[in-house]
Amino acid sequence: MRKITEIIIHCSATIEGKDYTVADIDRWHRARGFRKIGYHYVIYRDGSIHAGRPISETGAHCAGHNAHSIGICYIGGLAKDGRTPKDTRTPEQREAMRSLIKQLKQKFPEASIHGHREFAPKACPCFRVPEEL
Repeated sequence: MRKITEIIIHCSATIEGKDYTVADIDRWHRARGFRKIGYHYVIYRDGSIHAGRPISETGAHCAGHNAHSIGICYIGGLAKDGRTPKDTRTPEQREAMRSLIKQLKQKFPEASIHGHREFAPKACPCFRVPEEL
């Protein structure tokens, strides 16, 4: 098993109120040249948590941090205009994210929690992870 030192939160950078799936993200990532979806988990708008890449495999979600991290992505992150970053998480997504992180911290107690924007010049995940999680 890989040594996990970070859990990194992402958004899918999709318009609020629209549903997308692991299969959609997998298709987008393959189109960018990835082997498969880069995230380990995806949280749908209804709060359901779906597996992406197995956590035993190195992710493809945060340059320079993939080898020792787990990537979690929630569906959303853009306002209805499709350009403006926005925390679009539903109450169900918020609860699911907290629950998943709690489970992962039990398995990887030394892992720190971060937003993608802490490591890249992006708005992702469109909320302040250190303050909330």
